[in-house]
Amino acid sequence: MASVPQPDPVTELLRRARTIAVVGLSNDPLRPSHGVSAYMQSQGYRIIPVNPHIESCLGEKAYASLLDVPEKIDIVNIFRRPEFVEEIVDKAIQLKVSAVWMQEGVIHEKAAEKARRAGMLVIMDRCILKERRARFR
Repeated sequence: MASVPQPDPVTELLRRARTIAVVGLSNDPLRPSHGVSAYMQSQGYRIIPVNPHIESCLGEKAYASLLDVPEKIDIVNIFRRPEFVEEIVDKAIQLKVSAVWMQEGVIHEKAAEKARRAGMLVIMDRCILKERRARFR
């Protein structure tokens, strides 16, 4: 009897998600956070910048904190150093966001485990742009 392939949680997440809050999004076009977010925006995702040092980015109003975002967030995409991740995850848990995505080089096992215990999908040390391209060419 043939086994039914299990759905890939990353593919399912990228298929159903509409709104991505990008923590650490820079308005400098040379920064990876800007390029990745611009690509995701070009693929139909709503990008919400979360950075207390900018007013807007990619045509969207920026917020100082995740807790200031007035709408439902599907993915929190983290472009911050690992020492800041746990606080960001705590806020994502407070908001009941379904997924936390830590970009390449962003690794925090304790925060990841805390998010999983809260029922969140956790993607760590992977680029959302690369994963999107690989799945939806």
